Amino acid sequence: MDAVSHKAGLPRLPVWAAVFVVLVCFAIVVSTGWTEWVSRENELRNAEVQLGNIVHSLRQHADDTVELAESVLTGIVTGLEADSANPARIARLQSILNVRKPRLGRIRGLFVYDEGGRWLATTEAVNLADYNNSDRDYFRHHRDTDDRAMLIGRPVRSKSSGQWVMTLSRRWNHPDGRFAGVVAATVESAYFSKFYAQFDIGPSGAISLQSADGVTLAHSQDDGTAIGRDRPGRFFQTLPAGAASGSLHFQSAQDGLQRLGYFQRSDRYPLVVLASKTQADVLARWDSDARVRLSLVICLVVLIAGIGVFLVRQLLRGQQLASALAENESSFRMLAEGSSDMVMRIGKDERIEYVAPSSVRILGWRPDQLLGQRALAGINPLDAPYVQEMFASLKRGDAEEARGTFRTRCRNGSEIWVESTLRVSRKSDGAIEGFIVVTRDVTQQKTLQGRLEILAIEDGLTGLANRRRFDERLREEWSRAYRERTSMALLMIDVDHFKAFNDAYGHPAGDECLHTIAGILADEALRSTDLAARYGGEEFAMLLPNTDAEGCARIGERIRRALRETAIAHGRNLPSGIVTASLGGAVCRPGAERSAGPASLVDAADRALYAAKDGGRDRLVMAAEVVSLPAAVPAGAMA
Repeated sequence: MDAVSHKAGLPRLPVWAAVFVVLVCFAIVVSTGWTEWVSRENELRNAEVQLGNIVHSLRQHADDTVELAESVLTGIVTGLEADSANPARIARLQSILNVRKPRLGRIRGLFVYDEGGRWLATTEAVNLADYNNSDRDYFRHHRDTDDRAMLIGRPVRSKSSGQWVMTLSRRWNHPDGRFAGVVAATVESAYFSKFYAQFDIGPSGAISLQSADGVTLAHSQDDGTAIGRDRPGRFFQTLPAGAASGSLHFQSAQDGLQRLGYFQRSDRYPLVVLASKTQADVLARWDSDARVRLSLVICLVVLIAGIGVFLVRQLLRGQQLASALAENESSFRMLAEGSSDMVMRIGKDERIEYVAPSSVRILGWRPDQLLGQRALAGINPLDAPYVQEMFASLKRGDAEEARGTFRTRCRNGSEIWVESTLRVSRKSDGAIEGFIVVTRDVTQQKTLQGRLEILAIEDGLTGLANRRRFDERLREEWSRAYRERTSMALLMIDVDHFKAFNDAYGHPAGDECLHTIAGILADEALRSTDLAARYGGEEFAMLLPNTDAEGCARIGERIRRALRETAIAHGRNLPSGIVTASLGGAVCRPGAERSAGPASLVDAADRALYAAKDGGRDRLVMAAEVVSLPAAVPAGAMA
């Protein structure tokens, strides 16, 4: 290749390098955008599933409440129609209602009216002569139609209590089939509202119970205006016609916010349960995390672009240097001997033909001592095959340039890391003449790189593994235990009242205390697979692969006792007066608990740790010892 064609070929590699960097940056941006979009859609789908599960339970709850009222109404109607309006029967019915009143539970009250709407019997402690319900819509419905089915009416304000109530009523007849009156049951709207308010679906979430024609019967965020409101308009018409359940996206007419909702119709009664939460609430966590991730990606892209610019410039610089060396030997020697890097010319037989004076600074050998020597003579035996393959690749014509980092021996017997760039040197006819090698000492960079790798996985204060390394090993050991069907254990250790220790003795003493605890944990990590880590602050973790509950508890007790034996004074940790720790342990078999994951093991150990703290501290609690108490049953609405 002549000098002109050689010069023409110089810009190609930097151009391709620049194109590659641009493509990499573009791929990262596109991939990140797609990933974030998928993550956003997953958040929305998960919210739909959550709302669907809640709505299903609440629909069943509403059905059960109405069914209970229906069975009570049926029993009262049957008894009335058997004895008609016999005064003695009415008196007995009133006695029965008085007895049953404390056990009505969800039902607010029971009422019996005659054909004129006058009150015959009720669970309410009122004067029956003072009230008449002939003006109620449900009363007129039963009086004017022969419908014997139970009617779920519009919510009304109770005449006896003044509260919004949901009415459920049935007609009862005289023996000849004439209208005799109405039996009604009421359920306070507040009962449903309070029940719905127990479900946490976000700060702006809402749950409502509606009739099939869009009348609001109960609402979790009732401000006094929601109950009884007719909503058959634009929103209620968005519910898919004929669909028993489903999700929907809509804009709230009250606050103008975009909402995600889920509804389910009752298959037994004309009721619809709807739960919704704002899209902002659903995506709040995703939005926060996405901003962080996108910021990191932008920084990464900028960093890659900067490295790419630097790389292209270096390639241009290297090519210009190689061109100058090929055109003029004297220029080559002048540049080589003035360079801080060690420049060598190596023949096709891989023997050194020229070496710059900088060899004295880098290797300790004078140039005349290296001439004629094999280029691979001082290279570490483990790296020699790698370097040999670089030469072989250049000889085969696979590339014009190669770069590698390897170890080589100095004259004083020490070993350093060097980075060498090899470029083919050709004759005028294009045949390979030899190689131009530029070598620089990168020992300091390699050392720094090694330190950075250690810092990435090691806690600087205690010398234990840091949280990042713990998370990596937890996933690795979980996968191993899953494959091998073995158990794994986890201990979570938290220093009792450590903030008070820092406040009393100062942070240097606190650091020394943590360092002591780290030494105890390191001593207990007897196997190569055991991992002691600083989980965060004064909290530590001990990962114990292939360990059962008994072994986990034994190690935990040894740690607790060892800490007590150090007798580090802690006047604010009473009654012991010394530094102690609370420990929570958990054991699982990933292969047998396929629905679980690494996070579930941490969660179980963490719950056990909190149980240890709640139990008085300075103790070990295993996850199997933590018993979840049943939730208190909400009291039914009183009459």
